[in-house]
Amino acid sequence: MRSRYCAFVRGDAAYLLRTWHPRTRPARLDLDPGTRWTGLEVLATTGGSAFHTTGTVTFRASWRGGSLHEHSRFERVEGAWAYVDGDFPE
Repeated sequence: MRSRYCAFVRGDAAYLLRTWHPRTRPARLDLDPGTRWTGLEVLATTGGSAFHTTGTVTFRASWRGGSLHEHSRFERVEGAWAYVDGDFPE
């Protein structure tokens, strides 16, 4: 999760697409170059160790003017973690 947040900060759409699960990956990703990310707070995790094939991360990512609160799902693909999808807890 932290590496994907850093990719958003840097505007690295190629990395985000590479780390997205092939089953749910969009064909392209258009990032807003005007977004200024200001912080990441990991609120909870499940799974995600070397012994797991799935995991979740609940986080809050902030930018100037707002924040995103998401519960993300990850799965291993050929040994590497890949972002599957997420929902927005209330």
